[in-house]
Amino acid sequence: MTSKRLLIVYHSKGGKNKKMAEAVYRGAMHPEVDVEVRFLRAFDADADDLLWTDGVILGTPENFGYMSGALKDFFDRTFYEVEGQVDGKPYALFIGTGNDGQGAISHIRRICTGYKFREVQEPILVVGDVTDEQLAACEELGLGMAAGLESGIF
Repeated sequence: MTSKRLLIVYHSKGGKNKKMAEAVYRGAMHPEVDVEVRFLRAFDADADDLLWTDGVILGTPENFGYMSGALKDFFDRTFYEVEGQVDGKPYALFIGTGNDGQGAISHIRRICTGYKFREVQEPILVVGDVTDEQLAACEELGLGMAAGLESGIF
């Protein structure tokens, strides 16, 4: 049986979102879950990655009440190339911010509605410095998505 596939796409400038992304990746790579994972920076991911995957986790800082330009660029470069081919794919989100993060969440959800993705977990939102407990929540996000894909829940 072919294992399920998970795509993690993130952007980080200052390092906080990279730490969060690495924690998500650690969770997705849990030894008891058999899921193939691609772990890519937003500028490195493309439409082929979205067509390859069974589910996606997106991570970004909030910049000026919006997602990072890198994640927006990923969406801009992939939307028309995958339109109608990714309907219903599950997604989850993590955001590290210095503000409240709500603008980024709202805009990403709106874009993901256009892709016809299906949100399957509440976003992880880290305001300020990331704590060990929040990194553990990021690991749980990755593990939950991977396990959900593997078991066919998502």
